[in-house]
Amino acid sequence: MRDEIVWSVADGIATVTLNRPDQRNAMNTALLTGLRLCFERLDERSDVRVVVVRGAGPAFCSGMDLKEMEKQRGVNVDHESGVVAVLQRVERCRYPTIAVLQGDAIAGGCELALHCDLRVAADVARLGMPLARVGLVAPFPLTQKLIEIIGSAFARQLLFTGRLVDARRAYEMGMVHQVVPAADLEATASTLARTVADNAPLSLTGMKAVILRAMTPREIAHDDLDIVVQRARQSADASEGRRAMLEKRAPEFRGR
Repeated sequence: MRDEIVWSVADGIATVTLNRPDQRNAMNTALLTGLRLCFERLDERSDVRVVVVRGAGPAFCSGMDLKEMEKQRGVNVDHESGVVAVLQRVERCRYPTIAVLQGDAIAGGCELALHCDLRVAADVARLGMPLARVGLVAPFPLTQKLIEIIGSAFARQLLFTGRLVDARRAYEMGMVHQVVPAADLEATASTLARTVADNAPLSLTGMKAVILRAMTPREIAHDDLDIVVQRARQSADASEGRRAMLEKRAPEFRGR
Protein backbone atom coordinates (compact mmCIF):
# COMPACT_ATOMS: atom_id res chain seq x y z
CA MET A 1 0.00 0.00 0.00
CA ARG A 2 1.38 3.39 -0.99
CA ASP A 3 2.07 5.97 1.72
CA GLU A 4 0.16 9.22 1.16
CA ILE A 5 3.07 11.15 2.70
CA VAL A 6 6.72 10.36 1.96
CA TRP A 7 9.47 12.19 3.80
CA SER A 8 13.22 12.13 4.30
CA VAL A 9 16.01 14.18 5.86
CA ALA A 10 19.39 14.77 4.25
CA ASP A 11 22.08 17.28 5.20
CA GLY A 12 19.71 19.41 7.28
CA ILE A 13 16.97 19.56 4.65
CA ALA A 14 13.75 17.61 5.26
CA THR A 15 11.63 16.88 2.19
CA VAL A 16 7.93 16.14 2.66
CA THR A 17 6.06 14.89 -0.41
CA LEU A 18 2.30 14.61 -0.87
CA ASN A 19 2.11 11.25 -2.61
CA ARG A 20 -1.25 10.88 -4.36
CA PRO A 21 -0.21 11.94 -7.87
CA ASP A 22 -3.07 10.03 -9.54
CA GLN A 23 -5.51 12.12 -7.47
CA ARG A 24 -3.56 15.38 -7.92
CA ASN A 25 -2.52 14.98 -4.27
CA ALA A 26 -6.06 15.66 -3.06
CA MET A 27 -6.32 15.74 0.72
CA ASN A 28 -8.11 12.69 2.04
CA THR A 29 -8.17 11.58 5.67
CA ALA A 30 -5.09 9.40 5.28
CA LEU A 31 -3.03 12.17 3.69
CA LEU A 32 -3.99 14.70 6.36
CA THR A 33 -3.21 12.22 9.14
CA GLY A 34 0.13 11.39 7.54
CA LEU A 35 0.99 15.08 7.14
CA ARG A 36 0.29 15.81 10.80
CA LEU A 37 2.30 12.82 12.02
CA CYS A 38 5.17 13.71 9.71
CA PHE A 39 5.48 17.23 11.13
CA GLU A 40 5.23 15.95 14.67
CA ARG A 41 8.17 13.63 14.01
CA LEU A 42 10.21 16.30 12.26
CA ASP A 43 9.83 18.62 15.25
CA GLU A 44 11.38 15.92 17.43
CA ARG A 45 14.55 15.75 15.33
CA SER A 46 17.67 17.80 15.88
CA ASP A 47 19.16 17.28 12.42
CA VAL A 48 16.58 19.39 10.55
CA ARG A 49 17.20 23.01 9.52
CA VAL A 50 14.48 23.56 6.93
CA VAL A 51 11.48 21.62 5.61
CA VAL A 52 10.56 21.51 1.92
CA VAL A 53 6.95 20.61 1.11
CA ARG A 54 6.13 19.41 -2.39
CA GLY A 55 3.68 17.29 -4.36
CA ALA A 56 4.33 14.20 -6.46
CA GLY A 57 3.29 14.38 -10.09
CA PRO A 58 2.11 17.44 -12.03
CA ALA A 59 0.08 19.11 -9.25
CA PHE A 60 1.14 20.44 -5.85
CA CYS A 61 -2.27 19.79 -4.27
CA SER A 62 -5.79 20.08 -5.69
CA GLY A 63 -7.48 20.60 -2.32
CA MET A 64 -9.84 18.30 -0.45
CA ASP A 65 -10.72 14.91 -1.90
CA LEU A 66 -14.19 15.59 -3.33
CA LYS A 67 -14.97 11.89 -3.72
CA GLU A 68 -14.37 11.27 -0.02
CA MET A 69 -16.28 14.41 0.96
CA GLU A 70 -19.28 13.40 -1.12
CA LYS A 71 -19.23 9.86 0.22
CA GLN A 72 -19.25 11.15 3.80
CA ARG A 73 -21.82 13.90 3.32
CA GLY A 74 -24.30 13.84 6.19
CA VAL A 75 -21.97 11.75 8.35
CA ASN A 76 -20.56 13.40 11.47
CA VAL A 77 -17.13 14.02 9.94
CA ASP A 78 -15.73 17.53 10.35
CA HIS A 79 -13.42 17.94 7.36
CA GLU A 80 -13.00 21.65 7.99
CA SER A 81 -11.70 21.22 11.53
CA GLY A 82 -9.49 18.38 10.36
CA VAL A 83 -7.79 20.30 7.58
CA VAL A 84 -7.59 23.48 9.67
CA ALA A 85 -5.85 21.64 12.51
CA VAL A 86 -3.36 19.97 10.17
CA LEU A 87 -2.49 23.16 8.30
CA GLN A 88 -2.00 25.00 11.58
CA ARG A 89 0.28 22.17 12.69
CA VAL A 90 2.34 22.65 9.54
CA GLU A 91 2.56 26.37 10.26
CA ARG A 92 3.74 25.71 13.84
CA CYS A 93 6.67 23.60 12.67
CA ARG A 94 9.81 24.55 14.62
CA TYR A 95 11.74 24.95 11.40
CA PRO A 96 11.30 27.26 8.40
CA THR A 97 9.17 25.67 5.69
CA ILE A 98 9.28 26.08 1.91
CA ALA A 99 6.41 25.13 -0.41
CA VAL A 100 7.60 24.15 -3.88
CA LEU A 101 4.76 24.54 -6.37
CA GLN A 102 5.51 22.67 -9.57
CA GLY A 103 1.82 22.76 -10.47
CA ASP A 104 -1.61 23.74 -9.23
CA ALA A 105 -2.21 24.65 -5.58
CA ILE A 106 -5.97 24.88 -5.26
CA ALA A 107 -8.30 25.44 -2.28
CA GLY A 108 -6.80 23.41 0.59
CA GLY A 109 -3.64 23.02 -1.49
CA CYS A 110 -3.37 26.78 -1.81
CA GLU A 111 -3.86 27.08 1.94
CA LEU A 112 -1.16 24.47 2.58
CA ALA A 113 1.26 26.60 0.58
CA LEU A 114 0.17 29.73 2.46
CA HIS A 115 0.78 28.00 5.79
CA CYS A 116 4.41 27.44 4.78
CA ASP A 117 6.90 30.25 5.41
CA LEU A 118 8.22 30.59 1.85
CA ARG A 119 6.73 29.71 -1.54
CA VAL A 120 8.51 29.12 -4.83
CA ALA A 121 6.41 28.42 -7.92
CA ALA A 122 6.96 27.26 -11.47
CA ASP A 123 5.51 29.64 -14.03
CA VAL A 124 3.00 26.96 -15.07
CA ALA A 125 1.48 26.69 -11.58
CA ARG A 126 -1.94 28.12 -10.74
CA LEU A 127 -3.29 29.09 -7.34
CA GLY A 128 -6.78 29.85 -6.12
CA MET A 129 -9.69 29.26 -3.77
CA PRO A 130 -12.59 28.08 -5.98
CA LEU A 131 -14.81 26.99 -3.07
CA ALA A 132 -17.80 28.98 -4.33
CA ARG A 133 -17.73 26.85 -7.47
CA VAL A 134 -18.56 23.77 -5.42
CA GLY A 135 -20.87 25.36 -2.86
CA LEU A 136 -18.45 25.54 0.08
CA VAL A 137 -17.36 28.30 2.48
CA ALA A 138 -13.75 28.77 3.53
CA PRO A 139 -13.40 28.14 7.31
CA PHE A 140 -12.70 31.23 9.40
CA PRO A 141 -9.05 30.42 10.29
CA LEU A 142 -8.17 29.69 6.65
CA THR A 143 -9.81 32.92 5.49
CA GLN A 144 -7.77 34.72 8.16
CA LYS A 145 -4.58 33.23 6.73
CA LEU A 146 -5.52 34.24 3.19
CA ILE A 147 -6.17 37.82 4.30
CA GLU A 148 -2.92 37.85 6.32
CA ILE A 149 -0.92 36.94 3.21
CA ILE A 150 -2.64 38.92 0.42
CA GLY A 151 -4.93 41.41 2.15
CA SER A 152 -8.70 41.69 2.13
CA ALA A 153 -9.02 43.12 -1.40
CA PHE A 154 -7.32 40.24 -3.16
CA ALA A 155 -8.94 37.74 -0.77
CA ARG A 156 -12.33 39.02 -1.86
CA GLN A 157 -11.34 38.68 -5.50
CA LEU A 158 -10.19 35.07 -5.11
CA LEU A 159 -13.07 33.94 -2.93
CA PHE A 160 -15.94 35.67 -4.74
CA THR A 161 -14.85 34.83 -8.31
CA GLY A 162 -13.49 31.36 -7.56
CA ARG A 163 -11.04 31.88 -10.41
CA LEU A 164 -7.50 30.57 -10.41
CA VAL A 165 -4.56 32.89 -11.00
CA ASP A 166 -1.31 32.00 -12.71
CA ALA A 167 1.95 32.01 -10.79
CA ARG A 168 3.07 35.41 -12.00
CA ARG A 169 -0.20 37.02 -10.99
CA ALA A 170 0.06 35.20 -7.65
CA TYR A 171 3.51 36.77 -7.23
CA GLU A 172 2.04 40.22 -7.89
CA MET A 173 -0.60 39.54 -5.23
CA GLY A 174 2.01 38.44 -2.69
CA MET A 175 1.01 34.77 -2.63
CA VAL A 176 4.43 33.46 -3.69
CA HIS A 177 7.95 34.77 -3.16
CA GLN A 178 9.51 33.67 -6.43
CA VAL A 179 8.39 32.44 -9.86
CA VAL A 180 10.77 30.65 -12.19
CA PRO A 181 10.52 28.62 -15.41
CA ALA A 182 9.41 25.06 -14.69
CA ALA A 183 12.80 23.73 -15.83
CA ASP A 184 14.54 25.85 -13.19
CA LEU A 185 12.25 25.07 -10.25
CA GLU A 186 14.25 22.19 -8.76
CA ALA A 187 17.52 24.10 -8.82
CA THR A 188 15.91 27.24 -7.43
CA ALA A 189 14.18 25.38 -4.61
CA SER A 190 17.35 23.46 -3.78
CA THR A 191 19.40 26.65 -3.62
CA LEU A 192 16.86 28.36 -1.40
CA ALA A 193 16.66 25.36 0.96
CA ARG A 194 20.45 25.17 1.13
CA THR A 195 20.72 28.90 1.83
CA VAL A 196 18.31 28.59 4.75
CA ALA A 197 19.84 25.34 6.06
CA ASP A 198 23.34 26.85 6.14
CA ASN A 199 22.28 29.47 8.68
CA ALA A 200 22.65 29.10 12.44
CA PRO A 201 20.18 26.51 13.80
CA LEU A 202 19.32 28.48 16.94
CA SER A 203 18.73 31.57 14.84
CA LEU A 204 16.35 29.71 12.54
CA THR A 205 14.25 28.13 15.27
CA GLY A 206 14.37 31.29 17.37
CA MET A 207 13.24 33.57 14.57
CA LYS A 208 10.53 31.12 13.56
CA ALA A 209 9.21 31.17 17.13
CA VAL A 210 9.31 34.98 17.24
CA ILE A 211 7.45 35.26 13.91
CA LEU A 212 4.78 32.80 15.00
CA ARG A 213 4.25 34.68 18.27
CA ALA A 214 4.10 38.04 16.50
CA MET A 215 1.63 36.76 13.90
CA THR A 216 -0.69 34.97 16.33
CA PRO A 217 -4.08 36.58 15.72
CA ARG A 218 -6.14 37.83 18.61
CA GLU A 219 -8.91 35.47 19.60
CA ILE A 220 -12.06 36.20 17.65
CA ALA A 221 -15.25 34.27 18.35
CA HIS A 222 -16.44 32.52 15.21
CA ASP A 223 -18.81 29.78 16.39
CA ASP A 224 -21.61 31.35 14.35
CA LEU A 225 -19.43 31.33 11.24
CA ASP A 226 -18.49 27.71 11.85
CA ILE A 227 -22.21 26.92 11.63
CA VAL A 228 -22.33 28.71 8.26
CA VAL A 229 -19.36 26.67 7.00
CA GLN A 230 -20.91 23.40 8.20
CA ARG A 231 -24.32 24.23 6.75
CA ALA A 232 -22.75 24.95 3.36
CA ARG A 233 -20.75 21.71 3.39
CA GLN A 234 -23.88 19.65 4.09
CA SER A 235 -26.09 21.53 1.62
CA ALA A 236 -27.61 20.12 -1.55
CA ASP A 237 -25.68 22.77 -3.49
CA ALA A 238 -22.35 21.50 -2.13
CA SER A 239 -23.24 17.94 -3.09
CA GLU A 240 -24.23 19.17 -6.55
CA GLY A 241 -21.01 21.17 -6.81
CA ARG A 242 -18.82 18.21 -5.90
CA ARG A 243 -20.62 15.88 -8.30
CA ALA A 244 -20.49 18.45 -11.09
CA MET A 245 -16.76 18.93 -10.59
CA LEU A 246 -16.14 15.18 -10.63
CA GLU A 247 -18.37 14.75 -13.68
CA LYS A 248 -16.75 17.75 -15.45
CA ARG A 249 -19.99 19.66 -16.02
CA ALA A 250 -21.48 22.97 -14.94
CA PRO A 251 -23.29 22.79 -11.57
CA GLU A 252 -26.92 23.76 -11.12
CA PHE A 253 -27.08 25.61 -7.80
CA ARG A 254 -30.45 26.20 -6.15
CA GLY A 255 -29.50 28.01 -2.95
CA ARG A 256 -30.30 25.16 -0.59
